[in-house]
Amino acid sequence: MNHFNTHNYSVIKNAISTEMSNFIYDYICLRRKIANYLFQNKLISPYNKQFGSWDDPQVLNTYSIYGDTVMETLLLKLKPLMEKETEQELIEMYSYCRIYKKDDVLHRHKDRMSCEISTTLNLGGDPWPIYLEPSGEIGLKGNQVNLEPGDMLLYKGCLLEHWREPFDGDNCAQVFLHYNNKNEESEKNKYDNREFIGVPDKT
Repeated sequence: MNHFNTHNYSVIKNAISTEMSNFIYDYICLRRKIANYLFQNKLISPYNKQFGSWDDPQVLNTYSIYGDTVMETLLLKLKPLMEKETEQELIEMYSYCRIYKKDDVLHRHKDRMSCEISTTLNLGGDPWPIYLEPSGEIGLKGNQVNLEPGDMLLYKGCLLEHWREPFDGDNCAQVFLHYNNKNEESEKNKYDNREFIGVPDKT
């Protein structure tokens, strides 16, 4: 049995190439600049999240974007790798990208049901370890995982508590790719209850 199925997580080195992670890092940083320009100049509604937002309560005042087309493409392209690693047939749910900034904290949490099989993929920026508790217990010290650009942590998001300590770098871009095990219920909730992959969240 592989590491994921015995420990509820695994690290995939070079899930994407360094060249690809550098390209996507530059892309999402530009995406953030574009969103900031549009909002600052009141060219779009402050409630329009198609270009991203800074109002995610999990990490306030930090840029994030749900279902970006490039990230959704990664969600699809990396699905075979996820299925090989988990030894499960999976349903793609959604992607979520965030560019962390200095002093950000990701508090201990478990993910919602659309995140049964989750990944965090390091796109670039300053290093910032993630911690998780493979036993599923709450409040323990946990294991530290360090990811280089292009590396990906695969874990059971609804089962394992995971978090990050205060960030002392300037920027760190991560994309989260979420899947569910394929069954009748997950088929009904495919694409996180959206009609099609890549379209905005209904909320």
